[in-house]
Amino acid sequence: MKPETFIRVANSSELNGAGPFALSANGADVVLLRTGGGWRAFEGRCPHQGALLGEGEMDGGALVCRNHRWRFSVDSGRREGGPECLASCPVAERDGGVFVDVTGLKRSSAAKPATRSLDDLPGPKGLPVIGNLHQIDSTKVHLILEGWAARYGSTFHFWMGSTRVVATSDPALIEEALRARPETFRRSAKTDLIMTEIGIRGVFNAEGEVWRPQRKLSVAALAQRNLRQLYPSIRMVAERLKTRWHRAATRGETLDIVEELKRFTVDVTMLIAFGHDANTVGQADDVIQRELEVILPAISRRNFALFPTWRYVQTPSDRRLVRAFAKVRAWLEGLLTDARARLEAEPERGQKPSNFIEAMLIALDEDGKPFSDDVILSNLVTMLLAGEDTTAFTLAWAIHLLCDSPQWASELRREADAVVGPMDAPADLDTANRLARASAVANETMRLRPVAPIAGAEANVDTALGDFFVPKGTRIALLLRPAATDPVNFVDPLVFRPERWLEHAGGAHNGSALLPFGSGPRMCPGRSLALLEMKTLLAMLTKTFDLERVGTSADVSELFGFTMSPANLRVRLNARA
Repeated sequence: MKPETFIRVANSSELNGAGPFALSANGADVVLLRTGGGWRAFEGRCPHQGALLGEGEMDGGALVCRNHRWRFSVDSGRREGGPECLASCPVAERDGGVFVDVTGLKRSSAAKPATRSLDDLPGPKGLPVIGNLHQIDSTKVHLILEGWAARYGSTFHFWMGSTRVVATSDPALIEEALRARPETFRRSAKTDLIMTEIGIRGVFNAEGEVWRPQRKLSVAALAQRNLRQLYPSIRMVAERLKTRWHRAATRGETLDIVEELKRFTVDVTMLIAFGHDANTVGQADDVIQRELEVILPAISRRNFALFPTWRYVQTPSDRRLVRAFAKVRAWLEGLLTDARARLEAEPERGQKPSNFIEAMLIALDEDGKPFSDDVILSNLVTMLLAGEDTTAFTLAWAIHLLCDSPQWASELRREADAVVGPMDAPADLDTANRLARASAVANETMRLRPVAPIAGAEANVDTALGDFFVPKGTRIALLLRPAATDPVNFVDPLVFRPERWLEHAGGAHNGSALLPFGSGPRMCPGRSLALLEMKTLLAMLTKTFDLERVGTSADVSELFGFTMSPANLRVRLNARA
């Protein structure tokens, strides 16, 4: 072994079981596996969409990617059913450590050749000082940028004050930027600063080596392999919601379905991630939910502000944000105190933490020290916000689309009757996973109404995006919906056709153009959990109730507030005869 080429990636005592283990060696991601023949190490990112393979699972003699279930031989690195093969790395164990040589891995260069300047890009004409901010409504910014993409082309630029923003809806460029995180591109520094000012310093806005240990814990809490033991909580909350909705149906009440679904997702997140039964579904009014809904829209508004007035003068909305975050934080501090007391009373819990809070309390940061309470609380807030809005809004959009397509509501009911049987909701994970039509409705909803239509990035270094030279600090807006509604990628792209996800009967169908959870190493860790929640809720809903929208389809509009929600969606549920 040549010491100068082998890098210590972990202490042997820290690696329990077969893995996989997501590790970093001299800036290169590596996946480490313990096999019958000893340690094996491979390049750490999936060749499909750049997911971290160390976040996957072992299944017999295969390493399985968590995102799209690609399988690779643990002996050869070759993909089952495909030509791809993972590059392997020499690995050795000595002096209580594991060492990997990554010199043979291909490394992307930040300074890629470029032939064009950003000044060559088209875009809307701006005004002095404010740029294009007078044309941007923060509640409709996704529609404005999509309109500019249709007018100026898939890649254009606009100005937020004196700051140039490059926007692209080109799938190749989007994939390039997402795969190059966190080294070449990062999340917007402005968004990071705004969130940090509020008090959020968690995995969403963490960067570099600070991000990796927090990401590891988030992924572990929501891992595919844990879904079987997590599923009873999802089912319990779905059944509670069914009871609540039966009461509303009996009274003929009109429901704000978005708020109803937030109760479902908050309760599931609290049970799964925090081990706490908030039972907002069983309450007439939920204080925490009201506070949570203030935070993300406020961050979105500040993102599109010309000047940070809140740092000098506090408006009523600024004070409302401060109060909301303080209440959420105080509530979570109570959960943190309880979790710390449990660990002290039952030290054995530290060997096998049962939820995200316990895992963060016993984990160590990049310097080998315990995480501070600020970091832990920030990650609790992040998980709560992410678990509430995105899944709830997708389900609400699905209900909106089903009201316009009653034949598909009937399809879901037939499937639920056949698969779920007499139960209100799927009895277990295996039953939920057989709900193919519910999965198809979820995918088609995310294609037409993505709750995250814009992803933000910023260049960490001078680099290139496609053939454009991108200076360090350049902000990038990645527009995710245009490719998913492009006839090149999907036949009848603007029509709600869930059957396209069940069988490809002809015409365009490019599933890789759909990126509702992002792509690359920072792909949403809650993907599998969110899809499971959606399938379970859709089955319970259509099996038990008839849907009736109050008002017309045209009354419902897209409202952007960091995520995209349906505004003015009111629904009446009638108990199934």
